[in-house]
Amino acid sequence: LSTVYSFDGILVFGLLFICTCAYLKKVPRLNSWLLSEKKGVWGVFYKAAIIGTRLHIAVALSCLAMAFYVAFLK
Repeated sequence: LSTVYSFDGILVFGLLFICTCAYLKKVPRLNSWLLSEKKGVWGVFYKAAIIGTRLHIAVALSCLAMAFYVAFLK
């Protein structure tokens, strides 16, 4: 439970959240259901999907760096 509140745990969660939302944006049925709202609490999913699609190279490199850190350095 302590890894949830560590900084690297928050980074892993954020990266996985962004990657998941970007993937769900590519699925038509889920895109219209989950990512239709652009404001409010549900707008977080939309904004994460936009970050994941526009900055896909930076997100992918961050995921690789975090995977290396978690697997070998932690």
